[in-house]
Amino acid sequence: MGFDRSMALASSALTALVPLSILMSAALSSFVHYDLAELIIRRYHLTGAGATAVSTLFSPAEDASASMGVFGVVFLTISVLSFARAAQRLFEQTWELKPLSVRNTRNALWWILTLGGYAVVTVLLSALLGGTGLGLAAAVCKAAVTTAFLVWSGWILSAKRINWPDLLPFGVTGAVLTAAYSVGAALYMPRLFNSYASRYGVVGAVFAMISALFAAMLVMVGSAALGREVQDQLSRIRQGHRPSDHEVRRQWDSMVEQTRSRWRTAREQVSRHQPKDPNG
Repeated sequence: MGFDRSMALASSALTALVPLSILMSAALSSFVHYDLAELIIRRYHLTGAGATAVSTLFSPAEDASASMGVFGVVFLTISVLSFARAAQRLFEQTWELKPLSVRNTRNALWWILTLGGYAVVTVLLSALLGGTGLGLAAAVCKAAVTTAFLVWSGWILSAKRINWPDLLPFGVTGAVLTAAYSVGAALYMPRLFNSYASRYGVVGAVFAMISALFAAMLVMVGSAALGREVQDQLSRIRQGHRPSDHEVRRQWDSMVEQTRSRWRTAREQVSRHQPKDPNG
Protein backbone atom coordinates (compact mmCIF):
# COMPACT_ATOMS: atom_id res chain seq x y z
CA MET A 1 0.00 0.00 0.00
CA GLY A 2 2.72 2.44 0.97
CA PHE A 3 4.89 1.60 -2.04
CA ASP A 4 1.93 1.91 -4.43
CA ARG A 5 0.98 5.30 -2.98
CA SER A 6 4.61 6.45 -3.14
CA MET A 7 4.93 5.44 -6.79
CA ALA A 8 1.65 7.17 -7.66
CA LEU A 9 2.86 10.36 -5.98
CA ALA A 10 6.27 10.14 -7.67
CA SER A 11 4.73 9.65 -11.11
CA SER A 12 2.35 12.58 -10.62
CA ALA A 13 5.21 14.75 -9.35
CA LEU A 14 7.35 13.92 -12.37
CA THR A 15 4.67 14.78 -14.94
CA ALA A 16 3.74 17.98 -13.08
CA LEU A 17 6.95 19.42 -11.69
CA VAL A 18 9.36 18.80 -14.57
CA PRO A 19 7.44 20.79 -17.23
CA LEU A 20 6.51 23.42 -14.64
CA SER A 21 10.17 23.77 -13.61
CA ILE A 22 11.30 24.12 -17.23
CA LEU A 23 8.66 26.78 -17.88
CA MET A 24 9.61 28.69 -14.72
CA SER A 25 13.28 28.50 -15.65
CA ALA A 26 12.59 29.95 -19.10
CA ALA A 27 10.41 32.70 -17.66
CA LEU A 28 12.73 33.72 -14.82
CA SER A 29 15.86 33.66 -16.99
CA SER A 30 14.49 36.70 -18.83
CA PHE A 31 14.66 38.79 -15.63
CA VAL A 32 17.30 37.22 -13.37
CA HIS A 33 20.06 34.66 -13.69
CA TYR A 34 18.14 31.47 -12.96
CA ASP A 35 19.41 28.20 -14.41
CA LEU A 36 17.55 25.17 -13.07
CA ALA A 37 20.03 22.75 -14.59
CA GLU A 38 22.93 24.54 -12.94
CA LEU A 39 21.05 24.58 -9.63
CA ILE A 40 20.50 20.79 -9.73
CA ILE A 41 24.10 20.14 -10.79
CA ARG A 42 25.47 22.21 -7.92
CA ARG A 43 23.02 20.81 -5.39
CA TYR A 44 24.02 17.19 -6.06
CA HIS A 45 27.60 17.86 -7.23
CA LEU A 46 26.98 16.17 -10.56
CA THR A 47 29.81 15.64 -13.02
CA GLY A 48 30.37 13.89 -16.32
CA ALA A 49 27.44 12.20 -18.00
CA GLY A 50 25.04 13.06 -15.19
CA ALA A 51 25.72 16.78 -15.42
CA THR A 52 25.46 16.69 -19.22
CA ALA A 53 22.12 14.87 -19.14
CA VAL A 54 20.61 17.27 -16.58
CA SER A 55 21.87 20.28 -18.54
CA THR A 56 20.35 18.96 -21.75
CA LEU A 57 17.04 18.13 -20.07
CA PHE A 58 16.48 21.36 -18.12
CA SER A 59 18.36 24.08 -19.94
CA PRO A 60 16.04 26.05 -22.25
CA ALA A 61 17.02 26.64 -25.86
CA GLU A 62 18.74 29.89 -26.78
CA ASP A 63 15.64 31.37 -28.40
CA ALA A 64 13.14 29.76 -26.02
CA SER A 65 10.31 31.85 -24.63
CA ALA A 66 7.93 31.23 -21.77
CA SER A 67 4.87 31.32 -24.01
CA MET A 68 2.65 28.24 -24.24
CA GLY A 69 -0.20 27.16 -26.42
CA VAL A 70 -3.68 26.43 -25.17
CA PHE A 71 -3.02 22.70 -25.18
CA GLY A 72 0.18 23.19 -23.18
CA VAL A 73 -1.61 25.28 -20.55
CA VAL A 74 -4.40 22.71 -20.25
CA PHE A 75 -1.94 19.81 -19.98
CA LEU A 76 0.18 21.58 -17.38
CA THR A 77 -2.89 22.52 -15.31
CA ILE A 78 -4.21 18.96 -15.37
CA SER A 79 -0.79 17.55 -14.44
CA VAL A 80 -0.33 19.94 -11.53
CA LEU A 81 -3.84 19.34 -10.19
CA SER A 82 -3.37 15.59 -10.58
CA PHE A 83 -0.29 15.77 -8.38
CA ALA A 84 -2.17 17.86 -5.81
CA ARG A 85 -5.06 15.37 -5.75
CA ALA A 86 -2.60 12.48 -5.30
CA ALA A 87 -1.20 14.28 -2.24
CA GLN A 88 -4.77 15.01 -1.10
CA ARG A 89 -5.65 11.30 -1.27
CA LEU A 90 -2.65 10.52 0.95
CA PHE A 91 -4.11 12.58 3.78
CA GLU A 92 -7.67 11.39 3.17
CA GLN A 93 -6.66 7.72 3.32
CA THR A 94 -4.26 8.11 6.25
CA TRP A 95 -6.77 10.07 8.35
CA GLU A 96 -9.75 8.06 7.02
CA LEU A 97 -11.60 11.05 5.58
CA LYS A 98 -14.30 11.11 2.92
CA PRO A 99 -12.70 11.74 -0.52
CA LEU A 100 -13.41 15.18 -1.97
CA SER A 101 -11.67 14.76 -5.35
CA VAL A 102 -12.20 17.81 -7.62
CA ARG A 103 -14.37 19.57 -5.04
CA ASN A 104 -11.15 20.56 -3.29
CA THR A 105 -9.59 22.11 -6.42
CA ARG A 106 -9.32 25.63 -4.99
CA ASN A 107 -7.37 24.40 -1.98
CA ALA A 108 -5.24 22.28 -4.29
CA LEU A 109 -4.27 25.37 -6.29
CA TRP A 110 -3.36 27.19 -3.08
CA TRP A 111 -1.19 24.24 -2.11
CA ILE A 112 0.62 24.26 -5.46
CA LEU A 113 1.41 27.95 -5.06
CA THR A 114 2.65 27.31 -1.51
CA LEU A 115 4.78 24.42 -2.78
CA GLY A 116 6.48 26.80 -5.20
CA GLY A 117 7.09 29.28 -2.41
CA TYR A 118 8.47 26.52 -0.17
CA ALA A 119 10.91 25.48 -2.90
CA VAL A 120 12.11 29.07 -3.34
CA VAL A 121 12.57 29.59 0.42
CA THR A 122 14.58 26.37 0.88
CA VAL A 123 16.83 27.25 -2.07
CA LEU A 124 17.43 30.72 -0.62
CA LEU A 125 18.20 29.27 2.82
CA SER A 126 20.74 26.89 1.30
CA ALA A 127 22.34 29.74 -0.66
CA LEU A 128 22.46 32.17 2.27
CA LEU A 129 23.25 29.85 5.18
CA GLY A 130 24.65 26.73 3.57
CA GLY A 131 28.25 27.82 3.96
CA THR A 132 28.07 28.73 7.66
CA GLY A 133 28.55 26.36 10.58
CA LEU A 134 28.86 23.29 8.33
CA GLY A 135 25.38 24.05 7.04
CA LEU A 136 23.83 23.56 10.49
CA ALA A 137 22.01 26.92 10.43
CA ALA A 138 20.52 26.15 7.02
CA ALA A 139 19.47 22.65 8.16
CA VAL A 140 17.73 23.98 11.28
CA CYS A 141 15.92 26.73 9.36
CA LYS A 142 14.88 24.34 6.60
CA ALA A 143 13.59 21.84 9.17
CA ALA A 144 11.38 24.54 10.71
CA VAL A 145 10.13 25.64 7.28
CA THR A 146 9.48 22.03 6.24
CA THR A 147 7.51 21.34 9.41
CA ALA A 148 5.31 24.39 8.81
CA PHE A 149 4.82 23.48 5.14
CA LEU A 150 3.85 19.87 5.89
CA VAL A 151 1.37 20.90 8.57
CA TRP A 152 -0.10 23.48 6.18
CA SER A 153 -0.25 20.81 3.43
CA GLY A 154 -2.28 18.41 5.54
CA TRP A 155 -4.61 21.19 6.69
CA ILE A 156 -5.31 22.71 3.26
CA LEU A 157 -5.43 19.47 1.26
CA SER A 158 -7.86 17.93 3.75
CA ALA A 159 -10.11 20.97 3.25
CA LYS A 160 -9.30 22.01 6.83
CA ARG A 161 -10.84 18.83 8.23
CA ILE A 162 -7.66 17.92 10.14
CA ASN A 163 -6.74 20.26 12.98
CA TRP A 164 -3.30 21.85 13.10
CA PRO A 165 -2.26 20.18 16.41
CA ASP A 166 -3.19 16.75 15.02
CA LEU A 167 -0.84 17.34 12.07
CA LEU A 168 2.13 18.47 14.15
CA PRO A 169 3.55 14.93 14.71
CA PHE A 170 3.42 14.39 10.94
CA GLY A 171 5.13 17.72 10.30
CA VAL A 172 7.96 17.08 12.77
CA THR A 173 8.45 13.49 11.60
CA GLY A 174 8.41 14.55 7.96
CA ALA A 175 10.95 17.32 8.57
CA VAL A 176 13.36 14.97 10.36
CA LEU A 177 13.07 12.23 7.73
CA THR A 178 13.33 14.76 4.91
CA ALA A 179 16.57 16.09 6.38
CA ALA A 180 17.92 12.54 6.61
CA TYR A 181 16.82 11.85 3.02
CA SER A 182 18.50 15.06 1.86
CA VAL A 183 21.83 13.93 3.33
CA GLY A 184 21.50 10.49 1.75
CA ALA A 185 20.48 11.95 -1.60
CA ALA A 186 23.49 14.28 -1.64
CA LEU A 187 25.73 11.22 -1.28
CA TYR A 188 23.91 8.81 -3.61
CA MET A 189 22.36 11.00 -6.30
CA PRO A 190 25.62 11.78 -8.18
CA ARG A 191 26.28 8.07 -8.61
CA LEU A 192 22.69 7.42 -9.61
CA PHE A 193 22.57 10.21 -12.22
CA ASN A 194 25.97 9.35 -13.68
CA SER A 195 25.18 5.64 -13.86
CA TYR A 196 21.82 6.06 -15.57
CA ALA A 197 23.01 8.87 -17.85
CA SER A 198 26.06 6.88 -18.99
CA ARG A 199 23.82 4.00 -20.00
CA TYR A 200 20.67 5.72 -21.28
CA GLY A 201 21.70 9.30 -22.07
CA VAL A 202 19.21 12.09 -21.34
CA VAL A 203 16.46 9.54 -20.63
CA GLY A 204 18.69 8.21 -17.87
CA ALA A 205 18.30 11.53 -16.04
CA VAL A 206 14.53 10.98 -16.09
CA PHE A 207 15.00 7.46 -14.67
CA ALA A 208 17.19 8.87 -11.91
CA MET A 209 14.63 11.57 -11.14
CA ILE A 210 11.76 9.11 -10.82
CA SER A 211 13.90 7.01 -8.45
CA ALA A 212 14.71 10.07 -6.34
CA LEU A 213 11.07 11.19 -6.32
CA PHE A 214 9.94 7.70 -5.31
CA ALA A 215 12.29 7.77 -2.32
CA ALA A 216 11.11 11.28 -1.37
CA MET A 217 7.44 10.29 -1.63
CA LEU A 218 8.12 7.14 0.38
CA VAL A 219 9.43 9.41 3.13
CA MET A 220 6.21 11.44 2.97
CA VAL A 221 3.96 8.37 3.05
CA GLY A 222 5.89 6.89 5.97
CA SER A 223 5.82 10.23 7.81
CA ALA A 224 2.06 10.50 7.36
CA ALA A 225 1.46 6.98 8.69
CA LEU A 226 3.83 7.46 11.62
CA GLY A 227 2.45 10.93 12.38
CA ARG A 228 -1.12 9.61 12.45
CA GLU A 229 -0.10 6.78 14.79
CA VAL A 230 1.70 9.18 17.15
CA GLN A 231 -1.28 11.53 17.12
CA ASP A 232 -3.65 8.65 17.97
CA GLN A 233 -1.43 7.52 20.84
CA LEU A 234 -1.20 11.05 22.23
CA SER A 235 -4.98 11.38 22.05
CA ARG A 236 -5.42 8.13 24.01
CA ILE A 237 -2.95 9.29 26.65
CA ARG A 238 -4.76 12.65 27.02
CA GLN A 239 -8.01 10.74 27.48
CA GLY A 240 -6.45 8.59 30.19
CA HIS A 241 -6.33 5.39 28.10
CA ARG A 242 -2.81 4.29 28.93
CA PRO A 243 -1.85 0.88 27.49
CA SER A 244 -0.15 -1.73 29.64
CA ASP A 245 3.62 -2.24 29.48
CA HIS A 246 3.04 -5.55 27.70
CA GLU A 247 0.90 -3.87 25.03
CA VAL A 248 3.49 -1.11 24.52
CA ARG A 249 6.22 -3.72 24.11
CA ARG A 250 4.13 -5.74 21.68
CA GLN A 251 3.33 -2.71 19.54
CA TRP A 252 6.96 -1.61 19.54
CA ASP A 253 8.18 -5.07 18.44
CA SER A 254 5.53 -5.11 15.71
CA MET A 255 6.53 -1.66 14.47
CA VAL A 256 10.23 -2.59 14.43
CA GLU A 257 9.53 -5.78 12.48
CA GLN A 258 7.35 -3.93 9.96
CA THR A 259 10.04 -1.27 9.52
CA ARG A 260 12.71 -3.93 8.92
CA SER A 261 10.47 -5.76 6.46
CA ARG A 262 9.72 -2.57 4.50
CA TRP A 263 13.40 -1.62 4.49
CA ARG A 264 14.36 -5.04 3.09
CA THR A 265 11.65 -4.74 0.44
CA ALA A 266 12.80 -1.24 -0.51
CA ARG A 267 16.43 -2.39 -0.82
CA GLU A 268 15.39 -5.30 -3.02
CA GLN A 269 13.35 -3.02 -5.29
CA VAL A 270 16.19 -0.49 -5.56
CA SER A 271 18.69 -3.28 -6.31
CA ARG A 272 16.49 -4.65 -9.10
CA HIS A 273 16.19 -1.22 -10.74
CA GLN A 274 19.87 -0.31 -10.51
CA PRO A 275 21.69 -0.50 -13.86
CA LYS A 276 24.19 -3.33 -14.05
CA ASP A 277 27.86 -2.60 -14.62
CA PRO A 278 28.60 -3.53 -18.27
CA ASN A 279 32.19 -4.44 -17.27
CA GLY A 280 30.81 -7.13 -15.11
